[in-house]
Amino acid sequence: MPPRQRIAVTLPAGTSVQDTIDRVRWAEANGYEDGWMADSGPPDSLTLMAALAAHAPTLRLGIAVVPVFSRTPAVLAATANTLGQLMPGRVVLGLGASSQTIMDQWHGVPLQKPLTRVKETALMVRSMLAGEKSDFDLTTLHSKGYRQPPLEQVVPIYLAALRPKMIEMAAEVGDGVILNLWPKGALAKMIEHVHIGAKKAGKNPEDVEVVNRHMVLVTDDKEAALNAFRTRMAPYYATPVYNDFLSWAGYEDAAKAITEGWAARDREKTMGALTDDLAHEIAVIGTADECRERIRWAGETGIHTHIIAPMSTDPKEIQRTFEAFTPENFPR
Repeated sequence: MPPRQRIAVTLPAGTSVQDTIDRVRWAEANGYEDGWMADSGPPDSLTLMAALAAHAPTLRLGIAVVPVFSRTPAVLAATANTLGQLMPGRVVLGLGASSQTIMDQWHGVPLQKPLTRVKETALMVRSMLAGEKSDFDLTTLHSKGYRQPPLEQVVPIYLAALRPKMIEMAAEVGDGVILNLWPKGALAKMIEHVHIGAKKAGKNPEDVEVVNRHMVLVTDDKEAALNAFRTRMAPYYATPVYNDFLSWAGYEDAAKAITEGWAARDREKTMGALTDDLAHEIAVIGTADECRERIRWAGETGIHTHIIAPMSTDPKEIQRTFEAFTPENFPR
């Protein structure tokens, strides 16, 4: 059966654990069905998911994503087992390669063979979650003799992807696919590659759930929002992973300008490459009706679960953006 449309709050709500607890309580009380974690710094995402179990008795909680280079398959499997016991049927483990900045610089771990590493991690974690004794000697990973009890309810594994080979592998190997930061014109062809990968595994492409974190701001000041988006996101698109993706998506000139500007420490050139038109292609900025229409379009084009990630630190703007997508204001 094809996945239905779902709306999620983005988590965590900053570095405060209490703020995140308050957000999931609000989300659950106001009709949201999902909460999806990012994993980059404090608070630790998987620890926080366990802490939220008692505060979100109905929300499905997912992580988009845990970098496969920073935790071993056995650690991921053991953690997923714990989360699955705390929230049976309500946990999604999202895995991805992350970026050079986070891996190479923050963790000091080389980002090598990302597609292979993600695929092998997913295969190993799924086997471990099923209670099978590990016996792996793969290209990037190996494990012998690890075993843990299987869960009564499976924890699905979703894989993050940007470009064709990774998207196809994610749909083929994963239980779902996680997308992020695409320009509007690229989404249809990304969904095509989801379908190609699903067919390789003999799946019905319509049954593969596609999750996306949308950068959203309901605002009356579009200019300020666009400038905030440029400031926040230009460094993302300067990393090789996202820069190559932007070029593949059809914005070769912008990708090149960002690379050159970043290398030269030319802030004006780097930010300027994210023109208003391109920023609007990636971010969801505007009135509540304009933002809702954009999310509806994404749903019609192939996204099933929409993570609403407000692009602001202002509590009033964040609340206004979340309120625009309650079931009362955004019927599914």
